[in-house]
Amino acid sequence: MSEQIRHVLTLQCPEGMGIVNAVTGFLLKHERTIVELKQFDDMAAGRLYLRVDFAGEGQADLLEQMRAEFAEVAQQFEMDWQLRERGEKTKVLIMVSKFDHCLNDLLFRARTGELPIEIVAVVSNHPDSRSLVEWHGIPYYHVPISKETKPQAEAELLSLIAKHEAELVVLARYMQVLSDELSRELTGKTINIHHSFLPSFKGAKPYHQAWERGVKTVGATAHYVNSELDEGPIIAQQVVEVDHTFGPQDLVAAGRDTECKALSNAVRWHCEGRVFLYGNRTVILR
Repeated sequence: MSEQIRHVLTLQCPEGMGIVNAVTGFLLKHERTIVELKQFDDMAAGRLYLRVDFAGEGQADLLEQMRAEFAEVAQQFEMDWQLRERGEKTKVLIMVSKFDHCLNDLLFRARTGELPIEIVAVVSNHPDSRSLVEWHGIPYYHVPISKETKPQAEAELLSLIAKHEAELVVLARYMQVLSDELSRELTGKTINIHHSFLPSFKGAKPYHQAWERGVKTVGATAHYVNSELDEGPIIAQQVVEVDHTFGPQDLVAAGRDTECKALSNAVRWHCEGRVFLYGNRTVILR
């Protein structure tokens, strides 16, 4: 008997009759066993979201064969879909400035296999994290940026993304605002961590803003990047309780763990095909 292999099919499409039946019938035809199937019917928007993890005996050309055949099913129901081998690592390029706690967390989780990612490069506008990154055997690129050099720096970034064939860009406390042009170029494939519980306290120094308002919880939000500052579709959020004794720097320290957890969750769910983007909203099937 050949080795059992796993694949994951994800799709979203307009709601209609017979969609799930068509998917499960396709899997039955290929003698696949469903390991996990999750779906969400958004009745208000009239859309179906589905993720199915399935297994079966392996063949060398199975994935391409199934993709070619499923394309006919997808066309019938106007599906936006993807079929990948389960556990396939996503190539990730990380961007960071001086605060390296989220970077360090992602490096550790990738190294231990907790995240299904391959970190192909790290880009920073500061040289501070070079030794940490290179210790992990990952290329580090120092790309300084200023108002005058921003177009050239962003062009270099796009070149590095292409060079390393990065499928996902992660802004791990990268404290520069991307241009509208670059944000549009990277729509749906760039995740940012913002150090507040959005939509509260957007922009710079959110912990200081939170302290001025006397908040009793602080948090972090991982979201997709778009052309509006800190307005992209939200993927994951984390909070921690605080009180009146916390000064601004105490809030900064308390928030670090929430930033790491929210960002790692968002990266994991994206790479496992659990995040569905539609307009300015996300559906997370987990």
